[in-house]
Amino acid sequence: MSAPSAVAVVVPARDEEVLLPACLESVRVARDALHLAHPEMHTEVFVVLDVCHDDTAGVVARHGVRAVTSRAGNVGAARALGVETAAEWAGDRGALWIASTDADSVVPPHWLLTQVRLAAEGRDLVVGTVSPRPVDLSPEVLAAWHARHTLSDGHEHVHGANLGFSLDAYLHVGGFAPLPVHEDVELVEAMRCASLDWVATGAIAVTTSGRRTARAPLGFASYLEGLGA
Repeated sequence: MSAPSAVAVVVPARDEEVLLPACLESVRVARDALHLAHPEMHTEVFVVLDVCHDDTAGVVARHGVRAVTSRAGNVGAARALGVETAAEWAGDRGALWIASTDADSVVPPHWLLTQVRLAAEGRDLVVGTVSPRPVDLSPEVLAAWHARHTLSDGHEHVHGANLGFSLDAYLHVGGFAPLPVHEDVELVEAMRCASLDWVATGAIAVTTSGRRTARAPLGFASYLEGLGA
């Protein structure tokens, strides 16, 4: 695709009042960096409140970003609703780029800048890396995690906490499936099978929570729990 005219950040959240503030602050810094380089570019953040019972909605309001309410209780459906809402917001603003992360994650300052640059180079899909916060894990579990993960360019991993894609590419493959887990893997595989232009990069590493209490069954927290076992 050509350089996007608009960028939307989509963040699904379920009872994330504790960790969401750090996520949104990191996204704010990334938006500021993007606006400094591309002042003409429209950006917005959409937090999908997926069956929240805590003050996640209050966190969203205090950070001045957009809340989207979901009753699905399903991360795939929540991400899809976020993208759909972002597409409605973009309207006739031109080519839309979607940046996906998670409520328990912190993105680097150049996260959006790098994605926009790669999009301008013709990429339809950018697959980034994720690392757990070292303070959340024992040295043994952290070592086991690093032994199983490559964090450089060309890595084989897929995380919804660090994805970027054009809206056109997303619609071309039918979007996020309403899956309780691995909706990110399914989307990336569909884009690859559709011969879209994609890149796996280690240049925009995202840090995520190393908690063991899962928000999605068999997701990242469950994986870390398995390493501990």
